[in-house]
Amino acid sequence: MTQGASGPSKARVLAVIATIGPPITLISSVLVFFGWVKADAEAKALGLNVELFGYTTQDYVRFSMMHAAIPMVCLLIVGLFWLGLDRRLSERLRDGRAWPRVRLIAGVAAVAGFVLAGGALLLVVLDPDQTVLYAPYVVAVGVLLAAWAARLRRLAQAVPPPPLSIEQRAGEAALLLGLVAVLLFWGAADHARTVGQRIASDLEQHVNSLPEVELYSTGRLAIGAEGVTEEALGNSTAPLYRYAGLRLLDLSGGNLFFLPDGWKAGSGTVVVLPNNGTVRVEYGP
Repeated sequence: MTQGASGPSKARVLAVIATIGPPITLISSVLVFFGWVKADAEAKALGLNVELFGYTTQDYVRFSMMHAAIPMVCLLIVGLFWLGLDRRLSERLRDGRAWPRVRLIAGVAAVAGFVLAGGALLLVVLDPDQTVLYAPYVVAVGVLLAAWAARLRRLAQAVPPPPLSIEQRAGEAALLLGLVAVLLFWGAADHARTVGQRIASDLEQHVNSLPEVELYSTGRLAIGAEGVTEEALGNSTAPLYRYAGLRLLDLSGGNLFFLPDGWKAGSGTVVVLPNNGTVRVEYGP
């Protein structure tokens, strides 16, 4: 008796995991990928390699949530609306008189899905050198809409077709998930790259809003960036050098990143120093 009760319970748990596991894994992977591409694009615009910053997976997710919130929220809203509509139409399928109307809705949804996907792809094909933000996301929505319409139409037939085998259903789901995953990663790459480049470009206009710092070192740092001044404060027995004209950009991966006053994107110098206690940093207003 106990085994009989636990069997269906375990099956339901496994079914829930199989249903929500792949989407959660996909969303998590897209968030990490988005954060990495954004950080990489920003680092390249600064003339650096993203590996210098030593960002962690948590950092990449944090970067994503700061800039990918709007498309993610939109996709979730669309998903909630779809769940409600799918539940309502599934209930209507119990009544044979509603089958023609459901087939009509499925036909409209299929056309809408193909128009969305085809239109967004056409924009990309016509101008491949121009990044069309959110186009891959729109294609993904169109593909899912068309797939859902095909499922509805199959269920609303007076003579239902033979049921698909487990292997066929698994293959269909895998292909659909794989296609949507490629589209989401594509969209995340375009979106994140644009965000990273824009942040680096805006940095040139707002570099003076970064924290002002002065560096003190017992040895010469030989910072040759334009606008950075060096002043010797000590003597031959106790040397001390002060460097001014710098702004703190970031502290990450065991390194300190500074931009000189008046830094220009594409030609400015980024000063990178190890954060190992050999240099004292004083923060100004």
